[in-house]
Amino acid sequence: VRIELPTSKMLYLKSFFELRWIQSTTISDYKTFQIMHYVYILKCADSTYYTGCTGKLDERIDKHNLGYVASTKNKRPLKLVTYIAFTDKYKAYQFEKYLKSGSGIAFRNKRFV
Repeated sequence: VRIELPTSKMLYLKSFFELRWIQSTTISDYKTFQIMHYVYILKCADSTYYTGCTGKLDERIDKHNLGYVASTKNKRPLKLVTYIAFTDKYKAYQFEKYLKSGSGIAFRNKRFV
């Protein structure tokens, strides 16, 4: 997330994905605010890989590990191998689709795992 603010305002990271104000302010004080979209690769307990895309990476991985995702429910525990951040939602989904294709799987195996 890229945030540009007036110098009098300060932010800190409460957790990896959650920003909190040190001083109270309004959303109108933002100059720019970009929400990131993530393509992630998980290694399953059976040594297979799962590729997905989300806007909230920490919540999505928790859902996988708690068994709320049908495709990974029986493959727990899952380990995050890598993730790639995109500012454009559609490019993230296109890259996820590519990583699930034949040449994308070869690319994943050579570059990410």
